[in-house]
Amino acid sequence: MWNPATYLQFATERARPFFDLLTRVQAESPDYVVDLGCGPGNLTALLAARWPAARVLGVDNSAAMIEAARADAAGPGRPGQPSRLAFVQADIRDWSPGRPVDVFTCNAVLQWVPGHLDLLTSWVGWLAPGGWLAFQLPGNFDQPSHTIMREMAASPRWQPLLRKVQLNRQAGDPASYLDRLAAAGCQVDAWETTYLHVLPGEDAVLDWYRGSGLRPVLAALTPGQAAEFTAEYGERVRAAYPPAAYGTVLPFRRVFVVARR
Repeated sequence: MWNPATYLQFATERARPFFDLLTRVQAESPDYVVDLGCGPGNLTALLAARWPAARVLGVDNSAAMIEAARADAAGPGRPGQPSRLAFVQADIRDWSPGRPVDVFTCNAVLQWVPGHLDLLTSWVGWLAPGGWLAFQLPGNFDQPSHTIMREMAASPRWQPLLRKVQLNRQAGDPASYLDRLAAAGCQVDAWETTYLHVLPGEDAVLDWYRGSGLRPVLAALTPGQAAEFTAEYGERVRAAYPPAAYGTVLPFRRVFVVARR
């Protein structure tokens, strides 16, 4: 289960790739904007602020995230938005818009979706002429944060408990997205960036992944087992990412794609 508060612990760092992604989306006055895998909705609300004439819909399969998103949208500081900003709980693999979409965004979601290249082709088919599809996802599968997680999950201690758990799958190569979307008739801009996030706290990397990549692992364990797993994982990632006086540096590669139909 997703925990909005845990996920938002590093809200600034998690939001930065979204802003970098949107700088390449040049839609001027879209009518219908959809944020796929919207999470707690804080970034979806920014889409409504950027395009004040658009109807904006956030879609997420987590009831907790949708509840947080709706509460935030209805709170103070959102004048005029509730009437055109909405959220729906649905699996993005099954959901369909029912009308052409001018802008699709998808921020740090597709790493959880197997076979998402085929899903992207479906989304292109739902775009209005001249519509935009913009997404980004992690590409740090080979980094210690993930290799340690996989090694632990495959170890004799944890494999019997975690053999059915699906860890996130990370990004494909940027060229694979370009090829698929260009073949679908889009103009495509694909690139990658490695951020050097400077995180505060004694267990910064553990705290980061507790809100994202570790989630399916911890959900499969009892509270006692989860505490044991996080203690071992935390010890190993502290060694892999030693803290400095100014914080802990977490290199984080992401893959970005913007396609226009």
